[in-house]
Amino acid sequence: MRIRVVAGALFDADGRVLIAERPAGTHLAGRWEFPGGKVGEGEALEPALARELREELGVAVDVDGCQRLASLTHAYPDREVELHLYVVDGWSGTPRGLDGQGLRWVPLAALGAEDILEADRPFIEALQRRGPPPNFNCCAAPPAAAAKPAGA
Repeated sequence: MRIRVVAGALFDADGRVLIAERPAGTHLAGRWEFPGGKVGEGEALEPALARELREELGVAVDVDGCQRLASLTHAYPDREVELHLYVVDGWSGTPRGLDGQGLRWVPLAALGAEDILEADRPFIEALQRRGPPPNFNCCAAPPAAAAKPAGA
């Protein structure tokens, strides 16, 4: 079974990237990933990204401010994931775990120490090489109650 997935790298004003914990009862629950989700049948990638981030995090995404950083296919024992990661350079709202998932803002240099899903691991190096968007248009870092910094 092949699943098409979009994910977003959202940065805060301090240049940290947001990761989300997979909720209990889901495939690979408790592991961390870049927020996003499945692409619907016939759905284009950018609109799927905006929809998923709105549904998962409650943020509004400007799809014109999204740049695809990398795409890959990863085979798990029970499924194959076609994953597309976008750097989101235009979003508003305060990210909240609307699906019950934990959220964490992590400095790019510390991403490798997180328990990130195998499918997302190749994106870490790509993000570290690229860095945060130079002129990103995001809201201020969310309150600590909404998303905890790494190590909190």
